[in-house]
Amino acid sequence: MLFDGWADLGRVVALGAAAYTVMVIVLRVSGKRTLAKLNAFDLVVSVALGSVLATIALSRDVSLADGVAAITVLVAAQWVVSWASVHTSVAQRLVRAEATVVFDSGRFDDVVLSRVRLTRGEVCQAIRSSGCGDFELVAAVVLETDGSLSVVSADRCHNASAMPATIAASHLAVGAAAAEEHRSTGTRQ
Repeated sequence: MLFDGWADLGRVVALGAAAYTVMVIVLRVSGKRTLAKLNAFDLVVSVALGSVLATIALSRDVSLADGVAAITVLVAAQWVVSWASVHTSVAQRLVRAEATVVFDSGRFDDVVLSRVRLTRGEVCQAIRSSGCGDFELVAAVVLETDGSLSVVSADRCHNASAMPATIAASHLAVGAAAAEEHRSTGTRQ
């Protein structure tokens, strides 16, 4: 059906605009963290909010009040979970994954790649996207908690303070040596 009538179209426009306005207000009140997508729970809330907004606008079975309640519950749940993960280690372990090193000091960790379902090609793509074309210039590639890949260049890994604790110590020496070699050869990334 191409056109259902002006009344239905008007309802979609009015409810869509009202629901959008409510969502913007709720998101502004709840803060920037609500849509940060820092972990899986944040992503679920973001996707669910979009689904709720569409349902309010398009479904005749859902009233604006029902939709506002759903938006409020999702944002409140996200706020509670993020607050708990900041203030309790138990909640933090339940909600947040640990960053995982998939490439370290010129070597792929095939066991980890298999466990996190990444390919060597995807890691190579991340390395190239970072502007690096040489494995020797890469201290590590880290699969972050949000699913993105971070490439840490060897010449910028002096004390490895931002690296996952399990490998930070090994990069103190490796990063310094690679940076010195990089400077002495005069190569550029």
